[in-house]
Amino acid sequence: MTDPTLAQWLSDLEQRHPVSIELGLERVGAVAERLGLTRAPIAGRVITVAGTNGKGSTVAMIEGVARAHGLTTAAYTSPHLQRFNERLALSGRELADESWVRALETVERARDETRLTYFEMTTLAALWLIAEQQPALAVLEVGLGGRLDAVNVIDADVAVITTIAHDHAAFLGDDLAGIGREKAGIMRAGRPVVLGSRDMVDSVVQHAEGLPVAGCHRLGREFDCSIDTRMAGWRWQGDASRPVLADLPDPGLPLDNAATALQALHCAGVPLVQAQVQAALNGIELPGRMQWHDRWCLDVAHNPHAALHVAQRLQQRPAVKRLALLGMLADKDIEGVVSALAPVVDEWLITGLEGPRALSAEQLAERVTRAGGRLREQTDQPAAGVQWLRDHADEYDEALICGSFLTVGAALAAMVEEREKSA
Repeated sequence: MTDPTLAQWLSDLEQRHPVSIELGLERVGAVAERLGLTRAPIAGRVITVAGTNGKGSTVAMIEGVARAHGLTTAAYTSPHLQRFNERLALSGRELADESWVRALETVERARDETRLTYFEMTTLAALWLIAEQQPALAVLEVGLGGRLDAVNVIDADVAVITTIAHDHAAFLGDDLAGIGREKAGIMRAGRPVVLGSRDMVDSVVQHAEGLPVAGCHRLGREFDCSIDTRMAGWRWQGDASRPVLADLPDPGLPLDNAATALQALHCAGVPLVQAQVQAALNGIELPGRMQWHDRWCLDVAHNPHAALHVAQRLQQRPAVKRLALLGMLADKDIEGVVSALAPVVDEWLITGLEGPRALSAEQLAERVTRAGGRLREQTDQPAAGVQWLRDHADEYDEALICGSFLTVGAALAAMVEEREKSA
């Protein structure tokens, strides 16, 4: 019998555990200890990034700027858009299937009889791969939680919290103060924390003060960013030794997240150099975040806070007509997302998704209509929605493809397949 491939491993993990999300560190922590992940640092420095929105862009900019300064890096994010291998990059390169298989086999042996979810198994595999390489800097994106998230088995040298908003209510609840306390669980006493929101909930700041951490660096107070009116770019004002970087290029991602990324690196002891920062921000690419393909924009926004940011960006470029291809999971605030996007969407193209938390096109269409959206068409899957846009959208229309990583990932795959066919 041949050894399992990565695809077979992932399929088995999806079916093995009856619950896709099970918060708690007791099980995963025990296996991490057996793997040696908690006995020695996995990298020279570790930055952990939690929050409701902006985590992916912040991780990408931390990692990109670090590499521009000559550091070896590891960046762990989730979920992926098209390929599982996207979840871990070592110095900008994805790992081959064989590396992941080797890591999963190692975790499986260490697991013994301990029950682990898909996310816990794959997170431990990623951490083991990082520890094997010992990069100068590892940047870890926390999953939906914080305190009880599998990533939090690692003690970070710098903790970053981007935003606190409503999402994953079934697991984190609806109380923003409570959500903030969960996210704040990634902080460590005696180590700095960077808060990348101008409206951070009080519970996060109170948690930092109660530990206490080695400096609570808050956007808009201890550090900030602003448009540089004298030049074409923007300006970052750091704290402590008061470094200033001016004439920085727009990375195509939220500037608050860019400023937070620079502050995190500063707190991690990276001496930021103007030329390297400029070069890195000019080269940032993050699929699925305001990603344009001609007149189609793809963004994974799946809660009202993220959808509002998309709407604000789209309002800066008026369109003759804009259609939204929307596919969302059942546990999301669908009405809130539709309301946030309503000012920039003329008609809605609804698509169904697959999986245990998915909604059919009919179910989603009913909720979009209830929120006041004007329906144009329904399709069973995102690929069919992309084909409908090709066949029916006017050449001057814009399209927004959004609502879930599943929606955007499937749409990107369909677009790549079509491009390959026509090549």
